[in-house]
Amino acid sequence: MQGWPDQPEMEQDVIIADGEAASAAGKPIDNVIFDFGNVLVYWHPEDALISRYSQKTIDEFLDNEQSGFYDVCNLTDGGASIEEAVAWAREHHGERWAEVFRYYFENFQDSLAGVVPGARKLVADLKQAGVGVWGLSNWSGELFPAAYDQFRILHMLDGKVISGPIGMRKPHADIFEHALHEFGITADTALFVDDKSENVAGGNAVGIRGVQFTSPTALRQLLIDAGVNIPAAQQ
Repeated sequence: MQGWPDQPEMEQDVIIADGEAASAAGKPIDNVIFDFGNVLVYWHPEDALISRYSQKTIDEFLDNEQSGFYDVCNLTDGGASIEEAVAWAREHHGERWAEVFRYYFENFQDSLAGVVPGARKLVADLKQAGVGVWGLSNWSGELFPAAYDQFRILHMLDGKVISGPIGMRKPHADIFEHALHEFGITADTALFVDDKSENVAGGNAVGIRGVQFTSPTALRQLLIDAGVNIPAAQQ
């Protein structure tokens, strides 16, 4: 089955303030913390393989039970080197998948499909309104430069925390707490935006309200409805 495994059910495009985040419900949003992949920039792992592999192999590669794709992503996001990840794939899923992973990592830049339409202007409008804009992303330290060198939107943020170099990753509490400390902000002032529900739940566990993201347009309206003074989409 494709897609990140074991994602909890969660309503999208609404502010989730469960558990430790409940006390922040309704408070002003002074900071927005963005995930990167498929929130600010598109990540399509299949695009790194299309010049070499069949659609059948690509589909199998994105099936965690067959290739271990998401397990490998978790390893590299958590600080494992590419060589360590390839070795893990070889041990657990065989030589064939180890070689596909090696090709994928070597051509990772092709999986970066561009800035999500509307994201750049949303970040700019938030900055203009005096809202802090931050980045918190699960990403291999070896692979992140391919995105950072390519996309100006990532340079617009007031600060960022990348999981791989610090050996922590979402949805675990330690990386959220580390990010709050790095950014110099408190949990109850922030909204965390991520496309994966487990990460939104992880933020809630340390007191950060969250949104499971679908589009910058929906997020813009949600922020306006929450009292953030940014321009609305015109009719």
